[in-house]
Amino acid sequence: MTLFLALAPVSATRVGEQAAKTGILVIVLLIAFRVTGRREIAQLTMYDLAMVIALSNAVQNAMTGGLGNFEIGLVTSTTLVVTAWGISRLIARRPRLAAEVLGTPTLLVNDGRVLKARCRNANVTSEELAEACREHGVGGPDDCHLAVLEVDGSISVVPREPEKPASPGG
Repeated sequence: MTLFLALAPVSATRVGEQAAKTGILVIVLLIAFRVTGRREIAQLTMYDLAMVIALSNAVQNAMTGGLGNFEIGLVTSTTLVVTAWGISRLIARRPRLAAEVLGTPTLLVNDGRVLKARCRNANVTSEELAEACREHGVGGPDDCHLAVLEVDGSISVVPREPEKPASPGG
């Protein structure tokens, strides 16, 4: 009880302002992550992790206005959860919006032929493609029936079917 008595009061206007800032930042970050590409988010390096930590600190300051008040923290965290829930519900009901926000799988290899323009657009290097093939037990893109960049940033590989010998008498 004494903890709550020691807190400075925060006006309803200030609380509303912080909630609006938080909602706007969620939307801006969602757009920024979508524009930068799904592979960068799915495969974090140490540099990426450091950037996410720095980003979270910058966003925290923008959302709370430098206030360390319990009420502001409660409002901003609740706004984050409610906004994420609302976006999830919206995306689940509108498949086109889901494709725009989350992206769609990208075909990188079709029947052993590397689709270079798609790889370039998806920022997938030939080394990364070859590595994904090896991880799936395939010698390389030439031996793939399909290779697909999934929405989560992973690359799925479907090996080519082995050539069947011609049937006798056929």
